[in-house]
Amino acid sequence: MDRDSKNAAIAALCIILVFGVGAYFMPTLMLALGKVSTVLAGVVAVAFVLAFFLLFWLRGRSRRDKAD
Repeated sequence: MDRDSKNAAIAALCIILVFGVGAYFMPTLMLALGKVSTVLAGVVAVAFVLAFFLLFWLRGRSRRDKAD
């Protein structure tokens, strides 16, 4: 494994772990937010999912730009 692929694997592992912990606590957070506002709970859930894909999209763009 070369240096670039090792760094990519470590970054992906960190991202997956952070979002995994977030997903673990998401039900508790959603129940608490649902007591305040169901719309707020929905917005937080959508933002969480979008943040996951946005992070990987930005990482892919960054790596593609470095390859050129």
